[in-house]
Amino acid sequence: MTTPRPTAELTADEARRLALRAQGFLGAPDRRSGVRGILRHLGAIQLDTISVLARSHELVPYARLGAVGRKTVENAYWKDTHAFEYWSHAACILPIEEWPHFAFRRRAYRNRPHWNHELPDGVYDQVIKQLRSEGPLTATELGGAKKTSDWWDWSGSKVAVERALMYGEVVCVERRGWKRLYDLAERAVPASLLHDELDDTECLRRLVRLAGQSLGVGTRADIADYHRLKGEQVDAVIADSGLVPVTVEGWSKPAWAAPAALETPPRGRHRTTLLSPFDSLIWERARTERIFGFTHRLEAYVPKQKRVYGYFAMPVLAGGRLVGRVDPAREGGTLVARQVTLDGPKAVAAVAQALAEAATWVDCTDVRVERVDTPALREPLTKEIARILG
Repeated sequence: MTTPRPTAELTADEARRLALRAQGFLGAPDRRSGVRGILRHLGAIQLDTISVLARSHELVPYARLGAVGRKTVENAYWKDTHAFEYWSHAACILPIEEWPHFAFRRRAYRNRPHWNHELPDGVYDQVIKQLRSEGPLTATELGGAKKTSDWWDWSGSKVAVERALMYGEVVCVERRGWKRLYDLAERAVPASLLHDELDDTECLRRLVRLAGQSLGVGTRADIADYHRLKGEQVDAVIADSGLVPVTVEGWSKPAWAAPAALETPPRGRHRTTLLSPFDSLIWERARTERIFGFTHRLEAYVPKQKRVYGYFAMPVLAGGRLVGRVDPAREGGTLVARQVTLDGPKAVAAVAQALAEAATWVDCTDVRVERVDTPALREPLTKEIARILG
């Protein structure tokens, strides 16, 4: 692929600020559009099973809007069919208007020759029939999610309904606890959107453009990773995506940006907040290191004795920088900071503010700090938290 001549040269700081604005962390948030506006702005919000303070899809709007009610978050996603769940960066909540642009992925799943789970004869048709007459239903209501207690040992009905979701015949219309509630796409998706008419090129062009807009500025790998496209898929459409080539100081690879992002310099106040490890600002490790000089790794699946920062270490964003990490837990009405990592004494005030705000959001009245990587900073941090909480 031949990269066109760059239209702009950005400093590393300009690129960082473009990324922060594109992700909703720089400038006043659009509170009128609320959670749904955040979803449309980001284009994808990742789901994950882990819940410490809250689940990741709740933490993402909280990080941008502040203490928005958790019930408000769920209603914004699922009420009146404003979103659907599908495979994007991972399992993600996506704006419903993007349904047509995932036709390329639905087609790919329908043409997939091999699957990890066998689909018993007749079960797929039975599940569709049951949903048509009784839906929406959970996998348990369809006949059980698992054959045994093993997490991977799905029942025939679970295999069928998940296959139907990938094909686009079934949609997850809500999460009850952590269970998907399935219904037929023909009932759940607005008729004007329920089609697979767009060819792969048009779908990919749209998703590449959206990824560039949501990133602010990104390399080929950054843009591909946002919706988990292949590099060659990005190459095939990026010239016609509306994104423009730029160079960024210190980046070894070419980059692209949305022209609108380059028109005005990013200005406004920065958010100070805890970030979910699955937040789209930081979900790609190489990009996080390149933009923030911050090495971030989720350690939930690392053996306990090998963890460095903790089970669900949440980076702390302040002043447009990542200034520390907090591994949180909850004990009744107390938010427990099991392990805190600080980027020096200057980070104390920001981390205290982030912890105090998060505690209030999850209805905790106290914060207990257990370990700090620099022990001498534990007392100043504790005092500052107490001062904020009053």
